[in-house]
Amino acid sequence: MRLRIRAQRGTGWILAAALSGCSAPPASAAQVEAPRVAAPKREGAPRVERTAQPAPTSTSELREHVERYVADRRALERRYDLSWSATRTERLLALTADHAAELARVDAAALGIEGAIDHVALEVELEHQRRELERRAALWSRSSVRIGFEAAVRELHEAWRRGERPDAQRAGAALEQLRSDVASARKTLEAQLEDTAAAQPNRAHGLRAVELLREQRAALREWFEFHDGYDPLFSWWCAKPYAAAREALEDYSKFVRSRVVGAAEGADDPIVGEPLGAQALERHLEHERIPYSPQELIALAEREMRWCDERLLAASRALACGDDWRAAFDKVRALHVEPGAQPALVRELADEAVEFLETRELLTIPALAKEVWRAEMMSPARQKVNPFFLGGETVTISFPSAAMEHADKLNSLRANNRHFSRAVVHHELIPGHHLQGFMTERYQPHRAAFETPFWTEGWALYWEMRLWDLGFARGPEDELGMLFWRRHRCGRVLFSLRFHSGDWSAQQCIDYLVDVVGHERWTAEGEVRRSFNGDYSPLYQAAYLIGGLQFRALHAELVTSGRMSERTFHDGVLQGGNMPIDFVRARLVGERPQRDPKSAWKFAEHLR
Repeated sequence: MRLRIRAQRGTGWILAAALSGCSAPPASAAQVEAPRVAAPKREGAPRVERTAQPAPTSTSELREHVERYVADRRALERRYDLSWSATRTERLLALTADHAAELARVDAAALGIEGAIDHVALEVELEHQRRELERRAALWSRSSVRIGFEAAVRELHEAWRRGERPDAQRAGAALEQLRSDVASARKTLEAQLEDTAAAQPNRAHGLRAVELLREQRAALREWFEFHDGYDPLFSWWCAKPYAAAREALEDYSKFVRSRVVGAAEGADDPIVGEPLGAQALERHLEHERIPYSPQELIALAEREMRWCDERLLAASRALACGDDWRAAFDKVRALHVEPGAQPALVRELADEAVEFLETRELLTIPALAKEVWRAEMMSPARQKVNPFFLGGETVTISFPSAAMEHADKLNSLRANNRHFSRAVVHHELIPGHHLQGFMTERYQPHRAAFETPFWTEGWALYWEMRLWDLGFARGPEDELGMLFWRRHRCGRVLFSLRFHSGDWSAQQCIDYLVDVVGHERWTAEGEVRRSFNGDYSPLYQAAYLIGGLQFRALHAELVTSGRMSERTFHDGVLQGGNMPIDFVRARLVGERPQRDPKSAWKFAEHLR
C-alpha cells in the first residue's frame, strides 16, 4: 500500500538557534515510553480508554526550513501544473538550487541530533530532486514516439496562468496550426511504423505519449473553458478551431495507443513498463541510504525466500498436502467468508491484532487511533490493479461486487480469504499504516518531506515478521497466510530489481509470481501492472522486504541486545518521523549521520 502523509506548512524560517549553537537534546529512552491508563468510568457514560501520551520529542532547528521548502515546492507545482512543461522543470530546478545554497550557509556542527538529521536528509533530498527533474526532462528527448507540438499547448496554458487576455484571432490561428501539426505528427509516425527497416517505436514510450496527450487535452480544455462565453470575441474566433484541435489530439492518442502500445479500444493498458537502468537504480539506492548494490539486495531476498520455503513445506505437510504447497494454498484460499461479510471480518481481525500487541506491551497505541479508522470497498475497476487491501486511516477492502464478472468474483473471494486477510489487516491498520499516519501527523510532521517506502512499507512488513516470531499464527492455515505475503515481498525485490536492471521483461515478472511465488495469474498481472505503469517509484516494491529487514536488524541491535525495551524502540521509531532508516538509527542511538551514502548503516551485518 502506498501511504501519503501531508506535511504542515511552515510560516517562516528562523535559524537563530542553529546559527548560535543552541539546540534541544534528543529524546531519551525514558521520554518515549509511557504507560497506558484508563479514565475513570462515569455513571451513564460509555467507558473511554485513554493512553498516556509520550513526552514531547526534541525539536529540530531546521524544521521551519524543511516546511518552507515543501510549501514552496508545492506552490510551484500547483502554479506550473503541466508535468511535462519545461517552464515547470526550470522553476523547480531554480527552487532546489536556492534552498541548497541557503542550507549550505547553516553551521551544521552547531546543530543538535534532530537538526543534524534534517540537515543531511534535506541535502540528500534536494540533490535527488535535482537529478530526478533532469532525468525526467531527458526522458522525452530520448523517446521513440515524439509529439513535437507540446510547446503550442504550453504557451496557451501558461499565458492563461499569468492572467493574460488572449488575442482571440491569434489564439484561433494557433489552434488551427496545432491541428495541422498533430496531423503531420501522425503521418510521420505512420510512415515510421510502415518502414520495416526503421527502428520501431518503444511500447513504453508509446504509453508515456498517450499519457502526455491526455494531459495536453485536459490543459487545453481548462484554458478554453475559462474564456469561452465570458469573452465573446474569444468564442467567435476559437470555438471551432478548438473543437478541431481537440478531436485531432484524441484521434492521435487512440492511434498511438492502438498501433504502438498495442491496446484495443476500451481494453486495459497492457503491462509494459520501462526499466530504470543500472546507473539510475544505483542513484535511487543512494538516495534511500541503502549501502548495497541491486545484486546484493537480490541475494538478501533469495536468502529470505529460502527461509520461507522451509516453513512453507512444513505448513503444507501439517495440512496433509505433503510437499504440494500449491494444493495447500488452494485449500486456504477456499476458506473465505461469504459475500458481504468481509467488513465484519476486518473489524474482528483489527481488534485481535490490537489486543495481541497491547497484552505484550509492544508499543503505545493511542485510544483515538483505535477509534477513528474506517473502511470502504474497493471498486471492481481498482481491483484489477489492487486485488488486495489498501490501508491507512481508511482501509480499502477488496471483495466481490455484484457488478463484477463471475470469474472475477471468484478470484476476489479466493484472493482475500480469511487467513490471507488476517496477515494483511494489521499491516494496513495497527500497528501498520494507520498507526504510522496517526503518529507522523503528530510527531515530526515536517519529515514527510523525506518520506520513503522503506520506512512506510518496511515498518508494516517488519511487524509481519515480528508477529511471526511472537507466535501470532494459530495454526498452519494462518502460517500459510503469513508466508504467502512474506514470500510475495521477497518476490517483489527479485522481480522489480531484475526488471529495472534490464534483465527481465514484464511478462517474465508475471510468470515468476505465478510459477514461484504462488500467485494466481489474475493477482500476478495486477501486481506487475501497478508496479511498472508509472504510479510507483522504481524501488517501491523492493522497499517492503528491504525496509522490513532494516527494522529487523535495528531491533536486533537495540532490543535483542538489551539496550531498549520493545515499547521504547517501537515508540521511538514512530515519533521520529518518516525518513530513511539509516536516519532512524542515528536518532535512536544519538549518532550524527554522515552525508556520504557509502557511510550509511550496514544493516545486513545484524541479520541472522
